[in-house]
Amino acid sequence: MVNVSSVFGLIAPAEQTAYTSSKFAVRGFTESLRHELSDTNVAVSCVHPGGIKTNIARNSKLGSGTPAEWKQQGEKFFDKVAKTSPEEAAEVIVQGIKDRNPRILIGKDARVISLFSRLFPKSYLGIIERLNGHKMSLRKK
Repeated sequence: MVNVSSVFGLIAPAEQTAYTSSKFAVRGFTESLRHELSDTNVAVSCVHPGGIKTNIARNSKLGSGTPAEWKQQGEKFFDKVAKTSPEEAAEVIVQGIKDRNPRILIGKDARVISLFSRLFPKSYLGIIERLNGHKMSLRKK
């Protein structure tokens, strides 16, 4: 069984509360189910993709009251960080299933985010933002 979460199931940036809540829920559900099925022949994996080169940012909808320029900024940022092709992502997922890997990280960004969230649970967001040279929040401060 394979469930797809996100790197936002590993970290929780500001202004992503609803999205990260759903992605952490997928992760928790998957991990709990994996433990429940540990004595069976059913393998359970959770996929955490980083930036995959798709049209997800362009096809996203804005919440009411969200400034329109935030979508443009988000698209620009996504284009900058989305480095993994969908084909490469599919290969990593299939290999993770074959290896019965409980946590499948897609892309270098996902591996770095996972590492930093574990090593620096209180300060990972600032470190990741400095590495990207960009705040994950689009809100003007």
